[in-house]
Formats: sequence, C-alpha cells, structure tokens
Amino acid sequence: MGTSDDKDAPNVELAPRTTSYEFFGPPGALFVTLTVPAITYALYFGCSETNGCRPNLATIPDQIVAAVTSPEWWASLWDTQASLIYLAWYAFTVVAWFIIPGDWVQGTTLRTGGKQSYKLNAFATFLLALGLVSGSIYQYGPSTFTLLYEKWVGFVTASILMATVQAIYCYAFSFRKGKLLAAGGNSGNFIYDFFIGRELNPSIGSFDIKSFNELRPGLILWVLINISMACEQAVRRGGITQVTDSMWLVLAFQGFYVADGLFSESALFTTMDITTDGFGFMLAVGDLAWVPFVYSLQARYLVFKQIELGPVWTVAIILANATGYYIFRDSNGEKNNFRNGTNPKSKHNLFS
Repeated sequence: MGTSDDKDAPNVELAPRTTSYEFFGPPGALFVTLTVPAITYALYFGCSETNGCRPNLATIPDQIVAAVTSPEWWASLWDTQASLIYLAWYAFTVVAWFIIPGDWVQGTTLRTGGKQSYKLNAFATFLLALGLVSGSIYQYGPSTFTLLYEKWVGFVTASILMATVQAIYCYAFSFRKGKLLAAGGNSGNFIYDFFIGRELNPSIGSFDIKSFNELRPGLILWVLINISMACEQAVRRGGITQVTDSMWLVLAFQGFYVADGLFSESALFTTMDITTDGFGFMLAVGDLAWVPFVYSLQARYLVFKQIELGPVWTVAIILANATGYYIFRDSNGEKNNFRNGTNPKSKHNLFS
C-alpha cells in the first residue's frame, strides 16, 4: 500500500515554496515549540498533590528560577524505567498496526492526483490494549496499574523526546528526492518548517507516520492514563468499588470520546491535519505528549481531590455531556460528509 500515483498529473510541483506564515512566522513557531513542553510540565508542577492546584502566583517566578537553575531538578525529569515502558508502549502500538487485520481505505485526492492508503485497525488496537490492562487489574488488583501516576514526569519526558526524534527524522527525510511537501511547510526557514512539518505524508513503506500518531499511541494512552488514575484512587480509598462517581464520569466521558474517534477512524482522513498539514514538531508533540498528558489532567486531579457528586449532580452532568456530545458528533459528521461530497450541502452541489 502507500500512495497511489496518478500518471495524468506528471507536472505537479512536489515542493511548492511556502509564501505565507502561520503562528506569526518563525518567532511564533519557536515560541510554541518551546512553550508546549514547558506548559505540559507546568500543569504537573502547578497542579500537584504537593502544591495543590491553586499556586501562589506571587511565588511562581521564584519557583521557576529555582527549578531551572537546579541540576537536581533537571535530573528529576528523566526516569529510565518510565522511558523504557513508554518505548515498549509505542512499540506495542506499531506491532499492533502491523499484525491486527484491517481494511485499507484511500484518503482524499492529493494535488498529484494520487491518494494515500490507510489501514483501519485503531479501534481494534484500543480494544486489545484495554483488554490487556483490564485483565491485569482484574487478576492482580488496581495497585498493579498505578505506575503512570507515580512516574508521571518521566513519561512526559519520554513522550516529548519521542516527538522530537520523530520531528527531526521527518524533517531530515523530507529533503529526499520525490517527496510531496505540504504547501505550508516549505518556507526555507528551519525553525518554521521543523515546527509545521515539510513532508505531507511521511511514511515508512505502507506505514503512514502522521495518521498513526494521530490516533494510536497518544489517544489510547490518554484512556490508559485515566484508568491508572482511577487505580491510584482505588488503592487510596480501599478498592475499585470505592472510586468516586466523579472519577467514573471522567473515565466514561473521555473513554467514550476516544472509542468513538477510533471507531470512526476513516473520518480522520478528511481533516486538515491529514489533507493539508505536514508532519512536524507541532503535530508530533501534540499527538504524543499534549493529548495524553494534558487531557488527562482532570483524572489526575481527582486522585488527590476526591469529589463525590451524588446522584443529582451526576445525572445533571450526564445530560449536559450527552447534549454537548450530540452537537459535537453531529456537526463533525456533517463536516466529514461535506468533505467527501456526500452531504446535500456539499460544494459539489453549489452553483454561483
């Protein structure tokens, strides 16, 4: 599989020069490149069991200076065990992509006239991971799956390093002859192009790096982190049956969101991330670090701020979430149909 070429479009420019900037150009790209990892760490240190989630704003500058000038603090960001576990997790998702059967579908038409092919087995990978984790917890108890809470910072560091390595790899290999570059990622400025992403569909054989990272290692890990947070709370409260209703709601709402996205995997291939953006540090760090370790903030908070909502507030929150999710899902489905030309409001049926 891979990209199907169209011989009727031999003169298409593979590497058009980018003529306009996003994110305020190279300075903005550099700013986001540096601040996204920093904010990911800051959300941990600024909302933690030790310091609480309402830090004294007046003391923050002194705390930052004390941290970044301390060799011990920098050393504390690295955890060899967490890094090896994260690497094993990423390898698991790659192996699952290869061995789990799945249909192959084609994405939207590229400007070359060809189409990129994608394997659909993200949902099956999710079920496999969920089954293995659930079986372990059932057999050996929740204490066996609290590691993600205990070694949070080490896992964050590992995910950021993975994103950085992939962004460097994709940037370097985008200069090979015949690569189809993203229209917005070929400015000639290293900082900007590294951040935005030069190559539109970086692949290793039939393995599409961008779509893989969008759905599997980070998105599934988000759910596993939430489960780990629930396990940590269960250990502290005396068992799974003692987990708070607020934690169960987070598990249910966010788990359903992820499951729905993975089940509807083919809808990803009409989104801007896939059709327009190159794969650079922006998408890499977003997929691998920001999504799992920032989006799971609520579950981590509930580990040490254990809130019982009661039946009235639980029902009210369920109704509010269901209403919001219906609007979200219906509008996204309409957008996907529009892009595919199957919506009655599609541009193919518009006349000027």
